[in-house]
Amino acid sequence: MPEPVTALADVRFEGIAIIAAAPTADMVTLRADLAARKVQAAVKQAVGVAVPAPLCANMRDGCGAGWMSPDELLLFVPRGEGAAKVAALDTALAGLHAAAADVSDARAAFRISGPAAREVLAKLTPADMAPGVFPPGGFRRTRLAQVPVAIRADADGFTLLCFRSVAGYVFDLLSGAAAPGSAVGYFAPGA
Repeated sequence: MPEPVTALADVRFEGIAIIAAAPTADMVTLRADLAARKVQAAVKQAVGVAVPAPLCANMRDGCGAGWMSPDELLLFVPRGEGAAKVAALDTALAGLHAAAADVSDARAAFRISGPAAREVLAKLTPADMAPGVFPPGGFRRTRLAQVPVAIRADADGFTLLCFRSVAGYVFDLLSGAAAPGSAVGYFAPGA
């Protein structure tokens, strides 16, 4: 079996922030009643964390769950385990109105880091990127210019997920917003 590759191989741009293609974990989208005990138990079993609160992600050792909507989670599992996790979720949630699908190959991921990472994203998304509104552990489904994305805030930067088909466009947008000399100074460096 060939090794998985990112949508744009190992692209990287360094300016006021560092933009780099990120290796992707397998991703499973789960639609279900997130308040149901059976769903909460199945998520915990699948990724080792609890169902996150709205606009949050719970992550541990590269696995976790991001809140996408009142009835949808994006689950992050080790590479190569997406299909097995979908089968396990289907079994655990049998009889419930629920659906799980492996969306790993449809997604691309980028890491945005450095002292102006938050500002670079704020230039491109309508999501409020203020540190007090979008702290580490935050997770947003939003837009980056004209395309849908999800953004997860971590202690050392951000992970941005987009459809694989628009990865080149997203990389170019992020690189332009991170161009040397483009700092606006809206957020304190490293905020």
